[in-house]
Amino acid sequence: MTPYRTAAGYGEAEYEDKRSRFIGHIKPVTSENEAKAFIDEMRRTYADATHNVFAYVLREGNILRWSDDGEPGGTSGQPTLAVLQGAGLTDVCCVTTRYFGGTLLGSGGLVRAYSAAARAALREAGILVMGPGASGARLEGSKAFSKQFMKRHGVPTSARAATTGSSTAGRTARPGSAVRRSGTPPNRLPAPRRPGRARRWPATAASP
Repeated sequence: MTPYRTAAGYGEAEYEDKRSRFIGHIKPVTSENEAKAFIDEMRRTYADATHNVFAYVLREGNILRWSDDGEPGGTSGQPTLAVLQGAGLTDVCCVTTRYFGGTLLGSGGLVRAYSAAARAALREAGILVMGPGASGARLEGSKAFSKQFMKRHGVPTSARAATTGSSTAGRTARPGSAVRRSGTPPNRLPAPRRPGRARRWPATAASP
């Protein structure tokens, strides 16, 4: 099997610019049906959002798909696809949800915002390199993700590593910054009371 890179799991992160909120969601998929199902899930979950932009890349059939979902052409779906291709990923889908904050960002601002949200979500997901070898895969990603991945798969970590983490739940992003979350897709997050108003998630304690 020829080695290839994909997302190691589900990742989510939020980027904010001029009160517009961009929530990136990324997930590994193995077929177009899986990609479409993930896109539909995000559209249902964020049905009140202004836009749900997507892009996906599949090994089977060398398929590339993207959608601007009402944003100006070339400002959202293609930049999202460029992030996936720039990381050398395949069998992956990214959906970025936007809540309009009342201020137009312009074409350049949209490209930067959608790219930033996709990159932040990918950092949370981590990258899995599939290919020949004893384990068949090699994990790439942040230390935080690596710890989460090991815990999920029963790989022991040090006591200190298990007690020094922190939660990002309940935070809202500062302008031009990202709030990162990872794990499994939420069933439904609370909707903002009006477009552009940040939602707040209940704070949760760090894992012991």
